[in-house]
Amino acid sequence: MNFHQLHIFYTVADKGSFSAAAQALHMTQPAVTMQIQSLEDYFGTKLIHRSTKKIELSEAGEALLPYALRSMELFRETDEAMSSFTDKLQGRLLIGASLTIGEYVLPRLLGPFGKRHPDISIVMNVMNTTQIIDGIMKHQLNFGMIEAPLSHPDLIVQPAMRDELKLIVPGNHPLTYKEEIGLHDLLEYPFIVREKGSGTRQVMEDAIREHGVDPSKLNTVMELGSTGAIKSAVEAGVGITIISPSSVKHEVTLGLLKILELKDIEFKREFYEVYSKSSMLPISAVTFLNYLKKQAQSLDESDD
Repeated sequence: MNFHQLHIFYTVADKGSFSAAAQALHMTQPAVTMQIQSLEDYFGTKLIHRSTKKIELSEAGEALLPYALRSMELFRETDEAMSSFTDKLQGRLLIGASLTIGEYVLPRLLGPFGKRHPDISIVMNVMNTTQIIDGIMKHQLNFGMIEAPLSHPDLIVQPAMRDELKLIVPGNHPLTYKEEIGLHDLLEYPFIVREKGSGTRQVMEDAIREHGVDPSKLNTVMELGSTGAIKSAVEAGVGITIISPSSVKHEVTLGLLKILELKDIEFKREFYEVYSKSSMLPISAVTFLNYLKKQAQSLDESDD
């Protein structure tokens, strides 16, 4: 018996068929069948009852399943623990990232990681959440980074980094001269928001509702489908907005935009890592995710 066989057994049980497991594992169906038979020979008992339409776990298979799952979890934990000692990594790292993360957060973190691991080729695609899930399920991506939690039976989704949205205004806006800015002050000015369904917009609207203001009361003059378009509109004086400060660092440095604090309200959110339950992450992916978490922890500590 080995970990590979337990991984295959868990995937067959999870997917409900040998063919689906073979597809998920990038193996042929006969190879999957052979590994299950080897595992059954090792234990001297039937683990899976096969029929033309579906598979059913035997009593022994049901007993083995939680141990197979625990072995996968232990394998992941081992990789994560050892990733901080890994100096020599090779191969390609395929990442899917949603808009804000892919355009403004990850690029500044990829550089230092790439310098430490020069033999890794990093390929990052900026995509929406649906495309990221599809890429993971088709094994075209090692993992994804998304801006909102989701529930999917075949995926592991867990927090990786924190972010906090801030009020962004033109460099010479009247609000820059106020000592304190309250939520109701925003109602006096034209407002620019992301499109409906955007994670950024959802976080903003949820926080506003929690503080007793209906988001429809905002003087919304424009809905735009990208952070870059919103920045340009704010810079042009069309309105003010609430987006991630990581996306406006360059414009703030130039004095084109300003980041302002709102009194008694915060717009905090998590960024999430997402990857397949049935496929083990390569050590390069585990090392990178561990690196992200350490960077996020150091930023949190610096803010305290």
